[in-house]
Amino acid sequence: MKIAPTLEGGLRIDPETPDDWQILRAIVLDANGHETDLATRLGGMVTDERVAEDWQDFVVPDLRESFADDLNQIQAAIETAAAFPNDGESPIWIKHEDALPWYSALNQARLALEEKYAFGSDPESDPSNLQPVRNEALLRSQFYCALQSFLLRHAL
Repeated sequence: MKIAPTLEGGLRIDPETPDDWQILRAIVLDANGHETDLATRLGGMVTDERVAEDWQDFVVPDLRESFADDLNQIQAAIETAAAFPNDGESPIWIKHEDALPWYSALNQARLALEEKYAFGSDPESDPSNLQPVRNEALLRSQFYCALQSFLLRHAL
């Protein structure tokens, strides 16, 4: 996979193999890979009784909708590029105005993977010590982080 900045202030992603497409599609799968959605998990962190109920009633639904919209936008961009290759190429263009939803989707995926696998606090997170499924999740998380860095430098 190639990722390059554009002159307009965005990114161009060129998936080159079926595995590249699988990694890109995994963004949405990983973000949705938790039993409880991220908005609810974040809302559960509000423990002050004076604001917790209002937070659940007013903030969580808006967060849930915003997170879902970001994931839907990313999924549509990926599937559109995959379905309509242009001259043998299938680039994904991330324009400046699309960068925040991409950043959000990548963050949702990274948070879900971290909650599931606890890479940050696990002394055995050395890739050579991980089971294959966990190792693949760590590699995806690292890719998502790298893509977020590209977004910060070139699109946001």
